[in-house]
Amino acid sequence: MELNLTEHGFLVNLNDWNEEVAVQLATLNAMTLTPAHWEIVWFMRNYYAQFNYLPNTRIFVKAIANKLGMEKGNSRYLQNLFPESPLKMSCKLAGLPKPPTCL
Repeated sequence: MELNLTEHGFLVNLNDWNEEVAVQLATLNAMTLTPAHWEIVWFMRNYYAQFNYLPNTRIFVKAIANKLGMEKGNSRYLQNLFPESPLKMSCKLAGLPKPPTCL
């Protein structure tokens, strides 16, 4: 399946996303999705569906801590999962737009 992506590698159309697309996006970014990655990807999809906006990094980490616990809602854990940028990569893999606070 050919993906319609922005110049930064984000899906053009949110509705094109499914788990197979997430795996393709991960592969394009030299990643293999583990259950820990999926937990954050689904968290971001649910967050976006609920609030219809993307948080900044501080709010992202705090929201994960509130929902999944402090052991997952901290910068070190998230940086280990998504070394490039936790917020940016989790949004990309979740088929969401590029967060406005990410370069």
